[in-house]
Amino acid sequence: MSGNHGDNDGLPPAAGTDWLVELRGLALMLAAVVTFHSLVAKPFYIPSISMMPNLLVGDRLVVSKYPYGWSWVSASFHVLPRSGTRLFGATPEYGDIVIVVPPDKDDDYIKRVVALPNDRIAVVGGQIVLNGKRVPQVPEAPLRLAVDPNQPCDPADFPGLRYRGADGHSYCELPIFRETLPNGATYRIIDHRDQPLDNYPETVVPPGHVFLMGDNRDHSADSRAPAEENGLGGPVPLSSVGGRAEFITASFDGSTGWNPASWWKALRSGRSWTRLRPMIEQHAP
Repeated sequence: MSGNHGDNDGLPPAAGTDWLVELRGLALMLAAVVTFHSLVAKPFYIPSISMMPNLLVGDRLVVSKYPYGWSWVSASFHVLPRSGTRLFGATPEYGDIVIVVPPDKDDDYIKRVVALPNDRIAVVGGQIVLNGKRVPQVPEAPLRLAVDPNQPCDPADFPGLRYRGADGHSYCELPIFRETLPNGATYRIIDHRDQPLDNYPETVVPPGHVFLMGDNRDHSADSRAPAEENGLGGPVPLSSVGGRAEFITASFDGSTGWNPASWWKALRSGRSWTRLRPMIEQHAP
């Protein structure tokens, strides 16, 4: 005659969830992510038009954290106090796109290196004069960008550049110049308006500093602009440079909603995996 030995048929009772173990595992995973973001690489989202035409609002990219060493700015969320100390410090190259923290706030800006330590730099009529020589700016064919929620081609920013194409869609036609720095680094810029930042008095970049500018020269608060006007206030210390932009992972036009099906439709074609290191001409000017 068989008997009933309980609901578990002789098996030991199931153990409950060990929340301490679960929380410890979650904390370790979070620490690993923060460490990776602080020391190796982190994602970055382009929030403004200051680096057009090379970076658009809605671009997602990867920033490597180690090329110039580590400093207070490397830590995620900028939790460390400001300091001029760097570990394994290195100097950027002309044309590198870097993230930087301005002197009076904890935001991340993204700009391009146009002058290195001990360089003399001025801006005259919108053209960089580096160590007494004008940096070449060669006109190129205008760039046509589709107007979308992330790139509305606001007439206040781009007067007269928005038009409706034969296909019924709206486009922004941007005047393009190709700028080439002394090491041969070459990239496109936009400069279509006369404005105060088109002229900047000659300045010597101190040791351990770099001079940064946005590629959209008419809409960039960079080293040309005072800190009180949301600029970088001149050359910036390398200890405030947090990494180098490497490549675009994806770009979205701003039409995404809660429905995941909208994400694919909002993906801009041709921008994913675009490399962000500047091309180098074989014969530098």
